[in-house]
Amino acid sequence: MPAFAHALACAADHLPGSYQRALDMMDRQIKADVRHRLDTAHRRIDTGRLPKLTEFDTVRGLTGYGAYLLRRDPGSPTMRAVLDYCVRLTEPITHHDETLPGWWTEAGPSGSPDDDLFPGGHANSGMAHGIGGVLALLALAARNGTVTDGHHTALRTVLTWLDRWQQETGRGPAWPYWVTRHELRTGRRTRSAPRRPSWCYGTAGLARAQQLAALALGDTGRQVGAEKALVGALTDPDQLKATTDHGLCHGVAGLAHVTARTAADAHPSTADRLHAVIPALLAAVHPPDTDPEGAARVLVQDEERGPGLLDGAAGTALALLTSTTAAPPRSAWDACLLIA
Repeated sequence: MPAFAHALACAADHLPGSYQRALDMMDRQIKADVRHRLDTAHRRIDTGRLPKLTEFDTVRGLTGYGAYLLRRDPGSPTMRAVLDYCVRLTEPITHHDETLPGWWTEAGPSGSPDDDLFPGGHANSGMAHGIGGVLALLALAARNGTVTDGHHTALRTVLTWLDRWQQETGRGPAWPYWVTRHELRTGRRTRSAPRRPSWCYGTAGLARAQQLAALALGDTGRQVGAEKALVGALTDPDQLKATTDHGLCHGVAGLAHVTARTAADAHPSTADRLHAVIPALLAAVHPPDTDPEGAARVLVQDEERGPGLLDGAAGTALALLTSTTAAPPRSAWDACLLIA
């Protein structure tokens, strides 16, 4: 329901006063769903059990509900209850006599047990399914003036975790998609080939989340570091080569849009460098001598791509249309991505 409610709210932004009855009904149901999910989550924490990704992630869990509430009713008790939960999620948990981050899950990144590749589970870093989304929600809420007890401590806890597992790529820092139980116990990352710097798992999403957290905390040094990490990723041929599609989730349209949002809030020392990488990203979707609005119309009529927001034509088209103006999108369609 939150996904449909978000889409309807976007439509209502263009037609003020429209869909109000439907939105009011969905808002009531969403808040009831959130209360039920929060009760279940707190009982789980109270009994020392580990969460499933679907409990807290952006795509299916309480972080995604929080993204919707932050847009629709940021000062509500339900929104604050979601933030209280997010703070609690960042606190360590003892499971079978081992101390783990509170967002550790016993499953693999798919959400299903994977004893071959992820024995003992993993800690997911991503914006879509991991602690990156929680960090972004807490940061955006703080910047919006909605703060709960332990809020800034929770931000720093997640940032410290990301600092611990940060890797150098030769172009700047990057963060792992996840941390395995073996890596946690040894304190050492397993080396991997260059990965795409996507919104969902990669440097683009995590750099934006860390920039937002730094802005919320007033930490200019960390802000600039996150912005430089994004510039480094988007000027690294190996990381760009790993990006093979056009979508929002893990394609060049998503990279361009996240970068534009990051540049809009960037420090003067990095803003121009961020703006400079956007045209090359957009050129992969539409050549420089073509009209982005025309390209967007062609995209949404392309049945092979599929119509979806994250992986399909709709998301790519929205990124193209947004690039045609310096103003943020009136519909706040990208609020669900937790990048603004």
